[in-house]
Amino acid sequence: MRNLKHLLLFLLFSPPMLLLAQSPKTYTISGTIKDSASGETLPGATVRLLELPGKGVSTNAYGFYSLTASEGTYTVLTSYTGYATDTSKIQLSKNTLANIHLNLGQGQLQEVKITSSSSRTSNIMISPAGLQKLSVKDIKNIPVLLGEKDVLKTIQLLPGIVSAGDGNAGFFVRGGGSDQNLILLDEATVYNPSHVLGFFSVFNSDAIKDISVYKGGMPASYGGRLSSVEDVQMNDGNSQKFGVSGGLGLIASRLTVEAPLFDHKGSFIVSARRSYADLFTGFASDTTLKHSKLYFYDVNLKANYQINDNNRIFLSGYFGKDVMSFRNNFGLNYGNATGTLRWNHIFSSKLFSNTSLIYSKYNYNVAIENNFDNIKINSSITDYNLKQDFNYYLNSSNKLSFGFESIFHVTQPGTAISTASSSYNDIFLQKKHAQETALYLSNEWNATDKLKITYGVRLSNLTVLGPGTFYTYDKSGNKSDSTYYRSGKVVKNYFTPEPRFAANYQLNENNAVKLSYDRNVQNIHLLNNSTSLSPTNIYLPSSNNIKPEIADQVALGFYRTFHNHGYEFSTEVYYKNLQNQIDYKNGAQLTGNENIEADLLFGSGRAYGWETYIKKKSGKFTGWVSYTLSRTETKIAGINNGNYYPATQDQTHHLSLVGMYQVGNKWTFSANFVYNTGNAVTWPSGKFAVNGAPVYTYGDRNSSRMPAYNRLDVGATLLAKKTAKYESSWNFSIYNIYGASNPYAIIFQTDPKDASKTQVSQTTLFKMVPAVTYNFKF
Repeated sequence: MRNLKHLLLFLLFSPPMLLLAQSPKTYTISGTIKDSASGETLPGATVRLLELPGKGVSTNAYGFYSLTASEGTYTVLTSYTGYATDTSKIQLSKNTLANIHLNLGQGQLQEVKITSSSSRTSNIMISPAGLQKLSVKDIKNIPVLLGEKDVLKTIQLLPGIVSAGDGNAGFFVRGGGSDQNLILLDEATVYNPSHVLGFFSVFNSDAIKDISVYKGGMPASYGGRLSSVEDVQMNDGNSQKFGVSGGLGLIASRLTVEAPLFDHKGSFIVSARRSYADLFTGFASDTTLKHSKLYFYDVNLKANYQINDNNRIFLSGYFGKDVMSFRNNFGLNYGNATGTLRWNHIFSSKLFSNTSLIYSKYNYNVAIENNFDNIKINSSITDYNLKQDFNYYLNSSNKLSFGFESIFHVTQPGTAISTASSSYNDIFLQKKHAQETALYLSNEWNATDKLKITYGVRLSNLTVLGPGTFYTYDKSGNKSDSTYYRSGKVVKNYFTPEPRFAANYQLNENNAVKLSYDRNVQNIHLLNNSTSLSPTNIYLPSSNNIKPEIADQVALGFYRTFHNHGYEFSTEVYYKNLQNQIDYKNGAQLTGNENIEADLLFGSGRAYGWETYIKKKSGKFTGWVSYTLSRTETKIAGINNGNYYPATQDQTHHLSLVGMYQVGNKWTFSANFVYNTGNAVTWPSGKFAVNGAPVYTYGDRNSSRMPAYNRLDVGATLLAKKTAKYESSWNFSIYNIYGASNPYAIIFQTDPKDASKTQVSQTTLFKMVPAVTYNFKF
C-alpha cells in the first residue's frame, strides 16, 4: 500500500516537476473574465496566447484564469460562446493582473467566429471527452411542454441522454439509472429536479448562467454518482445596473429582479416562478376538480460581494415546493431546499481557492383522509457539506486541481402516523446517518502542442454511523442477528479509490481523438420500482448490507470541426462495467418496511453504446442531430436464473433532431423531433383465479417492451419590441404537434364480459399541447 502511494505521487508530480526544472524564467498573466454589460463572470471562457499554439486555458467555475510564459510580447485572445472575441497586446515582463470584459456579439447570443489558426487548434483541444455544454440561446429557443423553457428537457436532446418518458422527472445517461445522475445547483445536490411529477424541472432558465454535463471523463473534483454530472450555476446578478425580466404563460409565470450592491462591488438576483392552475379549478363544474389544488412555486436567491481583488463571497439558495390535493381526502407536497455559502480567495497569480458550506434537503409529505382514519406519511434526506477546492497553475503546461469534501447525510426513510384512529399501528423507520468524505488530486498536462492529458485520483470513504439497530439477514431474508450502535459509533467503513484519466490528441487543426477512463462510486441509493423519479422516492445510504455501487467506464471518441468551424461532429463509443447493482425480490415492499434491506438483491451490470452528434453553430439555420445505439444489462442471482437481462432503463435507439431558423430580425422558428425505443418492462404472462379474483403470473424480469416513443414539437419566437431600455417577445409552441399517442402506462384488467380474457389499455398523458408565453426585460 505504501509503495502504491509513492507510485501515485510520482505519476502525478513527475511530469510537471520535470518541466519546471527545464523551464526558463517565466511570468504569469492572470485575472477574471466577465460580461461587460452585467459584470457576470464567464466560466469556461477560453484564453490563449497566440504566439504559443496549443497553450490555452479555460476559466474555472468563477471566471478565473492563469497563464504562464517566458518574457516577451504576446497577443491575448479571449473568447466565449455568444460574445465578440477580445484581442489585446501585452508586454510580459512581470506577473500581470489582466481582468477582461467581453461584449455580446452582434445579435443576442450570436456564435463567435474565430479565424486564427492557433485559436482553432486550442478550441478542439481544451474541451474534454464526455463534456457537453449548453448555451442559454439553445435552451430558450427549443419548444417544450406548456412553453416553460427547461434545462433538463433540453439536455435530453443530446446523445447518450434519454428521457424516462412523459410525466417522468427521470432521465438516463449512458445506461445509468435515474438516481445515478449528480444534479448540482451552485454545488448543492438536487435530489428531485422536477415539478408537477416531471412536467417541469426545478431550474428557472432566467436564473441560470451555465450548465455543464459530464457523461464520462469526470474531473476528480466530482463524485457520488455513477453515470453523469449536471453542474448548473446560477446567475450572480447584474453588478452594473438594475434590471427586471420575466414571462407570463398560460400555466405559469416568472419574475426576476437583479441589481448592483455596495457601489457596484456586489450584486444580487431574485428569481421566482409560480404556476396557477389552482386559480381556475375553483370555477370547474366537476366537484372533485373544484375542490382540488395543483400548483408549484420556486425561488432562486443569490448575492455576492467583491471584498477586494483577491476575495469574493457568494450566498445563494433555492426553495421550491409542489402542492397537490384532491377533495380534501388526499394531499401530497414535496420540494427541495438548498443553500450555498462560498468564499473565493486568490493566494497568488497561480493559486485560486474556493471554500463552500452547502446545505441540501428533499422531503415529501402525504396526507390520506377517509371515514375511518387520517394518515400522514413523510420521508426526507438532508446533507450538510464542507468543500474545499484549489486550482494551482504550475506553469503553461500544468494545472493542478486538488481539495476535499465532507458530507454528513441524514435520511429519514419514512414515518406513517395516524391522527384519528388508535387501531392503526404507527410506523417510525429509524433515521440513517453516514459521513461521506473524499480527497482528490489531478493534473491537467499539456504534454505537447497536440497532446493533452488529465490524470488524477479521488479517494472516497463512507462511514456508516449510529445511532440505530443494524440487522443481518440469512439467504431467505430472515433476521439472523442485530446490533445496536450508539450515536456516532462507526458501523462500517467503505474506502474506494477512484482513478480518473483523459487524453486529447489533435490530429490536425480540425480533428482530434479523445480517450477517457473513470471510476465512480455511489453511496446514496434510490429505492424505487418504477423507471421515473417519483416524489415518494426513498433514499438510503450504504450500510452493513448495502455496498457502494461502482462503475468503471472507458470511452473513445473522434471529434471534427469543419466549414470554418461552423459545424461540429463527434462520434464516441463507451463501455461501462457496474458492480453492486440493486434490484428487488419479487413482491418486494418498498414503503413502510423496516426490513427493506432483506428484500434487496445485488449483482453486476454492463452498459455499452455508440453515440454520434453533428451540430451547425452559425448562420440563420442552426441545430443538431444526435443518435445513440446502446445496451444496458443486469445480472443478479435470484432473477432470471442468474442470466443477464435488460435493465429497466435499457433503450436501444435514441434519435433527436433539433433545428432553429432565424427570419429577419423579428422571427425565430424552431422544431425538435424525438424517437426512443420503449423501456424494458415485465408484463403478465398468464393468470388464474383465486376465490373469483384474478391473480396474474409473470415471466422473466424485463422481458417485454413499452411501445416506442416519438414526438415532434414546433415553436416560434417573435421579437415584438427592442429598445435601449425595454425588450419584449412572444413565444408560441405546440408540443407533440401530430398528436402521437405515447404510452404513460399499460393497464391489464379482466374483461367484464369474459373473466377468462384480459383487456389491455394504454394511458397517454399528452396529445397536442399549444402554449403562448409573453417575455419581457427592462
